Amino acid sequence: MKTLTARRRHVLALVANGNTNAQIGRLLGIHERTVNRHLAEIFQVLGARDRANAVAIALVVGELSPQHIHMPTEEAVA
Repeated sequence: MKTLTARRRHVLALVANGNTNAQIGRLLGIHERTVNRHLAEIFQVLGARDRANAVAIALVVGELSPQHIHMPTEEAVA
């Protein structure tokens, strides 16, 4: 299986933490269209059908680890 680039792994970690494409673009200083392209490549490499499936597959195959995912604080949820 082909592996993800470090940038795409970073994008997927941000997805795993609940960020939208617009938020990811702002955090990384890239255009939202670039985030969309990264996600399309991530889906293709992993054989994923959507964001949640990509995160699940990435965890199973070792592209992401549980340490990449942070539980929201009560303040963030409220």
